[in-house]
Formats: sequence, C-alpha cells, structure tokens
Amino acid sequence: MENLDYGIIGNCRSAAVISKTGSIVWSCLPEFDSSSIFAKILDEKIGGSFDVLVGDDYKVSQFYLENTAILITSFTNGTDTFEVRDFMPRYKKENGEIHTPPEIVRFFKLISGNPVFRVNYDPKLEYAIDETFTYNKDEYIISITDTKKFDSIFLYSNFDKQKIIDGQEITMTSDGFFSITYNEKLFNPSTYKISLDFERTKVYWLEWSDKTPQYQKYNDEIVRSAITLKMLSYQKTGAVLAAVTTSIPETIGEVRNWDYRFCWIRDASMVIKVLATIGHKKMAKDYLQFIIDIIPDKDEKLQIMYGINKEKILTEEFLDHLEGYQGSKPVRIGNAAYIQRQNDIYGILMDVIYQQLIWFSNDLENGEELWNITKGIVWVVEKHWREPDKGIWEFRTEERHFTFSKILCWVAVDKAIKVAQILSKTSKLERWKALEAEIKEDIFKNAWSEKANAFAQSYYSDDLDASVLLMESYGFIDAKDQRYVDTVKAIERELSNDGLLYRYKNKDDFGLPSSSFTICTFWFINSLYKIGERKKARQLFEKLLTYSNHLGLFSEDIDFKTKRLLGNFPQAYSHLALIETAINLSNITEEERVIGALS
Repeated sequence: MENLDYGIIGNCRSAAVISKTGSIVWSCLPEFDSSSIFAKILDEKIGGSFDVLVGDDYKVSQFYLENTAILITSFTNGTDTFEVRDFMPRYKKENGEIHTPPEIVRFFKLISGNPVFRVNYDPKLEYAIDETFTYNKDEYIISITDTKKFDSIFLYSNFDKQKIIDGQEITMTSDGFFSITYNEKLFNPSTYKISLDFERTKVYWLEWSDKTPQYQKYNDEIVRSAITLKMLSYQKTGAVLAAVTTSIPETIGEVRNWDYRFCWIRDASMVIKVLATIGHKKMAKDYLQFIIDIIPDKDEKLQIMYGINKEKILTEEFLDHLEGYQGSKPVRIGNAAYIQRQNDIYGILMDVIYQQLIWFSNDLENGEELWNITKGIVWVVEKHWREPDKGIWEFRTEERHFTFSKILCWVAVDKAIKVAQILSKTSKLERWKALEAEIKEDIFKNAWSEKANAFAQSYYSDDLDASVLLMESYGFIDAKDQRYVDTVKAIERELSNDGLLYRYKNKDDFGLPSSSFTICTFWFINSLYKIGERKKARQLFEKLLTYSNHLGLFSEDIDFKTKRLLGNFPQAYSHLALIETAINLSNITEEERVIGALS
C-alpha cells in the first residue's frame, strides 16, 4: 500500500513534491498553477519524474533541515554516503527584495567515500500531453515540447551531461548539483554559487521560523506546519493555496478528485488568521491586499475562490490521457466550484478583517478600503442570508440551508459591528445589531434537531456535520452551553470512527463518504478541549499525529481502515488546524496533565 510519503519544497512561487526515495514526482514551473514538468504522482508511466537511483546496498532516509524548507535525502551503504539537499531558492537580496526564481536545486553533498548513483531525468512538459524532447547542449540540457504549445526547461549540472541523459552510473568524488530552471541562465551556475544559494535559503527560513513563538509542547509540529503553510503562500499577490497538487483522490478509485492549486477565500482566511496569531503578520497584510484587489467594485459579488494571480474564471478540464493517482480518474485542472454560492465566506472574511484591525490598529493605510468591504459584506448578507447555498463542503447539486453557512452569516454581522465600533462608525450599528439578533434566533429555532439532540448539518434535518463544531470558536455559543456540549457528544457518537471524523455521513453528489477529513478530527479534538475533556483531547491529538507521514506532513484525508493519507497534499486546512489544536493543548498546565493521567 502506497502512502503519501512525500516532502515538499517551495519558495512561495512554486513547489515540488519529492518521494521518500528522492524522486521529484510533481512540480509545476514557473508558478504553482502552471502546467506540470513532472507528474509521475498522477501517472507512473508517462507523467515524468527526476529519480535518484542507487544500488540495493544503500539505505535511504529523509528529513527536513531543522526549521527550514530544505529537504535532505540521505543515501548510504556504510562506506559511501551522500545527501541530496533539495530546495527552491528564496532569500533576501541586497536591495531588500526577496529572490524567488522558478528553479529547483538538487545539491549533492559528498559525505564519505565515493558513492555511485544514476539519475532518471525524465521531464514531461505541459502535463505530458505531447512528447517532450531532451537534448544535450554545451552549457545545459534542454527539454522542449512544441506540438501544441511551446514550452521548455533547462537543466544545469557539473556532472557529465551525457551520463545524465543516458542514465549511466556517476561516481561522486566531490560535491555536485542539478539546477532545473524555467529560464536560461545568463551565467552558468557553479558548485560554489549553488552552495551559496543553499546557505542563503537556509538563513531565510531560519529567520522566518524564528518569528514563531516557542511552545513547550508540540513545538516541532507547530513550526513544521507553519513552514508548510508559508510554502503554500504566493508571494506575488498574497494568495494562499489549498494545496500544491491536483486530483489526488479522497478515496482510491473514486471520482472525488479536485484541483487545489487555487485560493479559496475560506481556506486562505483561516490560514492567515492562524499564522498571524503566531507572529507572521506580514502574510496577513499581503492577503488583505489580495482581497482588496479582487473586489474593485462595490457591487461586485465575492467568489468563493480565485486563481493565485486573481483570475476569476477557473474553467475545469479533464486530462484524460493521465491515468490518475493509482488509477483514480479523472485528473482535473481548473475547478468548477468557483461558480458556487457559499454564504459562509462572508463571515470567514469579516473575521480576518476584524483581526487585521486589531493587529494593525496603528497602521490603517487600507482602512477605508476595509470599511467599504465591510459595508458591502453586510449588505450582501442582509439580502441573501435566508437563501440556501452549496455549503462549506461544496455540494455540486442540491442547495440547502446549511447551519455552518448561517452561523458564518451571523459572524459576518457580528464582526462588522466590532469593526464599526473600532472605526467609530456608529450610524449603522442599530440596524446591524437587529440583523445579528435575527440571524441568531433563526439558527437556534431551525438548526436544532431534537432527534439528534444537536445542531444539525442543515435546517429541518437530523444529519450531523463536523463543521458545526466551529460555532464555539467563532463566538456564536459558549463552550459551557449545554446545547454545544450535547452537539459535541452527538458528533462523537455519529461521526467518530476510531478517533477519526467523517465530515458527515449522509449521501452527497458522489454517494456516501468513505474517508476521514483530517481538519474535522482536529476540530473535534479542539471541541473536546473546550468542553473540558482535556485528557481525551490530548490522547486523540497525539494519536492523530502518528498518522502524519515520515516528515510530519498531512494531506486532506485519512483512510479509516489503513490510516493512509489521501487527498491533495500537503493540505493547508489540515496544517492550520494542527497549529490551532497544538497551541490549545500546549496550554494545558502540568497540574492538569497529572490530574488527567490519574483520572
């Protein structure tokens, strides 16, 4: 059984996914949402990869250089040892700008002996739609495709270029490198320059990580998740991706395969709120500017998601020539969900705007734009909160009155009132307070299920949904309120399976869900913590951490039976919730730990 035993490297422009044996199996250049140059993760035969091949006597291990986004794969047979240090350059230049070239660097560091290896350098440009041709030039190896759309990448190396192309054995006598770059270089790289880029990139990530507070418990997990979320951010616009991959299925052999290389307002807002809470506030500023830029007109509707360069049309296409991850078709690019109406995004966004004003109360350079957005959001909520929508889980057919969407409409108005008070804008307060009370009363009246003894997934329903657990986090209800406690207990009974949670159990557009949605389990653990079941929360959290891959990374889903990771990778949702939960549980005092252990 194959698990998602991959690492990710990136520089906030693009990323690469690398297997535990050092193979690049997914990467898009020059940007996250460009067409792939390696896509073996989606088709073993024709997808393309960059493999490092050694003899059977070599042992392979992999780890991140501490507090960085540099991935190290170590190869040793006891006598001969070398490391592949994979990274995408990201560092501050003398003029203060951050350098993020569309480049993957594989720095081969000789540790001992004279290791022997081969490489299978097999790029397949443009999602392997057409044939890619690779040629040995004097200064570089070039790969091109031009049957339908011209594209090219360049490979620079100090190893023998013909041996690279032919896959022949290479014996290491000193350090070496491979530099895969989208653009032809003006000056050929050298081992010295590559090692300098390595050190500069290392320093960048160490300095970035140093801004994260130290926690007594789960600090390594918090830092690794924070770095992963940073790698999912797009420097150029401030957008945040849901994941760097497309079409890794929620369940093997099913069609729940989506392209996640886009910026969902909900996901990104949650990421930004968590990262700003742990000190990375510049990302919050950049993201708010992204929001301001995509809402240029006061009457323009807010989409649930956008392209990372602010694209509004995200037409979904199928790549039928690719077999899909372990045969799970279709492979999709684009995402048809962009046309959906999801009323919860207004509350999510208002929550971030409110936090922005708290964080930067003395720096309101975009205060007027944020106030305009705030007024516009309340106007939209006032007109549409009574209407059904597709919900947080993006049901593609039926619209319903989803409880989570209603709660977040309440959040939108609640946070707008707080924003108005901060900005001393009082003329709309009475009307907004009346609207807030009306929505809250409606939710209490229509979302509660007597049969389930819980707040249900949607109005007039008895089905349960893990997203309802967030009503406490957003301030809608107190954790000690018996209705919330009963809801947590009901969700535990109905949706928990060996400590892992379903999003919901009722049928959706594709049948019955069959895997656990990782963020929901984190939400559940947080809810247990909030209602006072701290020992159980800590036990479930530490059990959940064991289901991460060998590098501490999570995808979107976990298989209930095998505990294998499924879904797009790495998943922003999962890692933001990990940070939030870890911080809560790290606040448990030593006295509480002892009491919990004895109870």
